[in-house]
Amino acid sequence: MTRRKLAAGNWKMNGQAAELAELEALTSTCPTPGVDVLICPPATLIDRMTGLLDRLGASTATGGQDCHSAETGAHTGDIAATMLADAGATYVILGHSERRQDHGESNADVQAKITAAWSADLIAILCIGETEAEYKTGQTLDILHQQLAGSLPDSADAARLVIAYEPVWAIGTGLVPTLDEIAAAHGFIRSALTTRYGADTAQGIRLLYGGSVKPGNATEIFSVPDVDGALVGGASLKASDFSAIITALEAAPAA
Repeated sequence: MTRRKLAAGNWKMNGQAAELAELEALTSTCPTPGVDVLICPPATLIDRMTGLLDRLGASTATGGQDCHSAETGAHTGDIAATMLADAGATYVILGHSERRQDHGESNADVQAKITAAWSADLIAILCIGETEAEYKTGQTLDILHQQLAGSLPDSADAARLVIAYEPVWAIGTGLVPTLDEIAAAHGFIRSALTTRYGADTAQGIRLLYGGSVKPGNATEIFSVPDVDGALVGGASLKASDFSAIITALEAAPAA
């Protein structure tokens, strides 16, 4: 099975209306990319970004960075999956380490959010990854197993699920695991998904690598088996950097 490659940009808490100019620059640089391209801006920009992409005739998708597990209610400051979809989002990032650490989200919380995202017809990007302490003590695969087991619902559809392996110690630090370590993590994830959901479903789920992905290291990262793309942080904020990463992904061998 050939999986469609995905370059996903996570703007995090960055970006105001002026930064939409980077989106225009990106679409002019990569007008018809041969891979799926996604940008997840702050919630305040989703509607405007979606409108701009429509006007530009771009195929780039828009996503949210989180959602609540409930559809409505007294949850001041939160946003429902249905609200993201109403604003034009088609994806949502869930379980990011910054949400797990800064907001105390548990695996059960993440699983409930994935269920809500699917109910709103959003594609869920589940983030999993170990901390530096866990990495140094050889717990990486154990942590990935725990997060996959606890964060994913009992049934999964490859069309609605993407898994992003993001070692916490590599996010925004400039540090990157070795290619062998990335291969081992992605191979383990694919195997765990196969055990739980069967080979047909598991082979269709796209696996992304995230953590200090840059134009300078993208080509070698995309050469690793079972790496179907990347979840990119800081480098997705600049059209020139993100475009180079997209180009590297297009040139990578098919999964």
